[in-house]
Formats: sequence, C-alpha cells, structure tokens
Amino acid sequence: MVKIMLPLFILLVFSVNANAEIRIAILPFELNDITSLAYTKAEKTRTAAFKPLLEQALLKRGGYKIQPVSVDEYKAENAGLGYLFRFNDIAAKLGKKVDADWIIVSQHSKPSFLYSYLIAHVVNVKTGQRIARYDVELKGNNHKVSERGVRKLSREIDRVLLGHYE
Repeated sequence: MVKIMLPLFILLVFSVNANAEIRIAILPFELNDITSLAYTKAEKTRTAAFKPLLEQALLKRGGYKIQPVSVDEYKAENAGLGYLFRFNDIAAKLGKKVDADWIIVSQHSKPSFLYSYLIAHVVNVKTGQRIARYDVELKGNNHKVSERGVRKLSREIDRVLLGHYE
C-alpha cells in the first residue's frame, strides 16, 4: 500500500505546483520620446496600449495571473520618468504591495519617427533583483507593428519566467 501511495502523493504535489499561477504585476509603459515632435497625443495613446496588449499576450500563454496596480499605488512609488525603471528594489516593493511574484517595468523609447523600442525589465519581487532586460525594436507605428512587438516581448518574458520554475 505504501508503495502505491508514495508515488501518487509525489505526483499530486508536482501537479499542484505545475498548475499554480505565476502572479505578475505589469506597470504602464513610460514614453521616453526624444524626437523633435515629442509626446504627441497619438504617441501617448499608442504607448498606453502596450500594457493591456502585454497582459492579454501573457494571459493567452496561460499560467499567469495579472496583479492589478492602481494608478494611486503607481504614482505613490514613481518619482518621475524612469525612476521605477532604474530602481528595481523600489519596483519590487510595489510588486509586494500587490502580492506579485514578478513585476514588469517598461519603457517605450522613441529616438526616431521611423522606429522605437519596447524595453522591459523583469524584476523578482522577492529578491528585488532584475533577472532580465528585453529590447524589442518596432519599425513603424501602426497597430500591427505594436501587436507583433508585444507578442515577441511576451514570448521572451514567458521563457525567462518558466525557466525559474522548472
């Protein structure tokens, strides 16, 4: 009887952990526009769309639970453009407040009218350490380009997070 029960118990423990959702907080993408016609309404709107696209892409991959961060919580921790992006420990503190395992801190960097970059840091909330940085180039500014770039970013984030749980 013990020979049968022990393998079943081990299988049960591993299947429960395999089905556990990874809790992620995704902060709004900050626009870092250094073009001659910077921070247009269209570019602000485009940048605001990246966060929901990333949330949807990660949810489609499965195994993730998005932990919401309120605007007030975000503003209380963010001292200005690039602050949370530069200070992983402060971003991790915000992640702890919303009960996340990981926090994604991102910028939309726009050095040109022809291309821009999605830059994302993946921060371990428990340790406060950045475990990955991704730069995805977007050539153009239409919605399809944005969707394709965010999908690529979600694949990279998924790959690194799953590597921490294997």
